[in-house]
Amino acid sequence: MADPEIQAVVFDLDGVLVDSEQQWDEVRRGVAAEAGRPWPVGATRALQGMSTPEWSDYLTAVIDVPGRPQDVAAEVIDRMASRYRLRLPLLPGAIEVVRRLASHWPLGLASSSPRQLIDAVLDSANLASKFRVSVSTEEVQAGKPSPAVYEEVVRQLTVEARQAVAIEDSSNGLRSAARAGLRVIAVPNKAFLPDKDALGLASVVVHSLDDITASLVTSLAERG
Repeated sequence: MADPEIQAVVFDLDGVLVDSEQQWDEVRRGVAAEAGRPWPVGATRALQGMSTPEWSDYLTAVIDVPGRPQDVAAEVIDRMASRYRLRLPLLPGAIEVVRRLASHWPLGLASSSPRQLIDAVLDSANLASKFRVSVSTEEVQAGKPSPAVYEEVVRQLTVEARQAVAIEDSSNGLRSAARAGLRVIAVPNKAFLPDKDALGLASVVVHSLDDITASLVTSLAERG
């Protein structure tokens, strides 16, 4: 069977369009530290890609931050929103790559951020109109590395997974997109480099968003 043409592109948000992975880490660590709880080895990577219910449960059940998960989640999200209001940490080339690819394909967004922050980022960056679909992992049954969020995005875009290209930066994000059957472009997060096995799931690895051109996306149809 011939490889299908690319019919859609799906972006991750944190670490791809906004330089927020380190901010999430700082805020969560801060909440734990204020409660007098040490930060376990491996917690940062474990939390990447989790949905809001998953990471708030992790903070309360594993790290032992006191309070109900939903209240801890609300505190973390409020702190992140405050940071975004002060300065939206868009990554270099973020606006340009979205506009560039939106002129060729319908775009989706598959994010572990809560809906509140997704909408805040897209509205502040004047990019909301560029995305036909956006889905938060809190709106599906499981966060990344589950394929659920990507499966829902391509369902709403009405394309087959193998007709879509995902743009991801983290281990769990790469695994999520690949498990859903999308072709994957990796833009490795320099602060939290993906695991080698996760990076190996990508069809191509680039060093910056400027490297992601329409011709590169089109070429993925031939790579299989």
